[in-house]
Amino acid sequence: MDPVVWIITTIQNVSDSVIVQSFLAACIGFILTVAGSLPAFLGVKFGGGILPYGMGFASGIMITASFTSLLLPAVEVGGIIPAPVGFLIGALSVYIMDRFLPHEHLVKGYEGSEKLRTKLRAAWLMAIAIVIHNVPEGAAVGAAVVESLKDGVVLAVAIGIQNIPEGLAVALPLISVGKNVKHALWLVVLSGVVEPIAATATAALAIISRAILPYILSFAAGAMIYVVSHEIIPETHSERREVKATAALLTGLILMLILDVYYD
Repeated sequence: MDPVVWIITTIQNVSDSVIVQSFLAACIGFILTVAGSLPAFLGVKFGGGILPYGMGFASGIMITASFTSLLLPAVEVGGIIPAPVGFLIGALSVYIMDRFLPHEHLVKGYEGSEKLRTKLRAAWLMAIAIVIHNVPEGAAVGAAVVESLKDGVVLAVAIGIQNIPEGLAVALPLISVGKNVKHALWLVVLSGVVEPIAATATAALAIISRAILPYILSFAAGAMIYVVSHEIIPETHSERREVKATAALLTGLILMLILDVYYD
């Protein structure tokens, strides 16, 4: 059986509740975040460029998903007005998170208050950066499941694939300097678990009123596009890796488009 069809069927068999289905679908991203960290725990060595390429792939997934799974359904459900309004609010929300939460990037380094830099370890700063990425991803899955379980699961699988390098990005700094393995695993779990939490909260909010759904769908799209433009692309295009990072982005974009068309 097709693995995506199997996941959809399994979720439907577990519960008819949209909230539960959103939680279970978003757990795919959480599981793959943890799976992505396993090579670091097993001592696998990586070249310096692999993580930026993985993030480039992630950005391609997020760009396509923002339009095919979120913005277009938002327009279909609520018309043209809610889509740009929700989109801009979503982007602004991530901007506020990014502006006030200190976090660490793989290449760009530290962003945030200098006073907090010495108080927060690099691994925690990296985990916060991944959380900033994962909250809108979880919200996107929750909103998509409310509209269509199939679309939500396809989106969750695509996001889960691009979460693999994110899990590695959280674990690798700690493991490479010989820190406690349990500590590193805890940070990976913390960074990934926000996805099912965000998905559940978004689904619960969406079912309160159908009129809210287009705003939530476009909100998630705006949040993800902001993350791609402000966080991921500048990160992947640093250190003269523009061509390979762009190739990874295009691969992710095409893969998500194929998944979306195949399961339409």
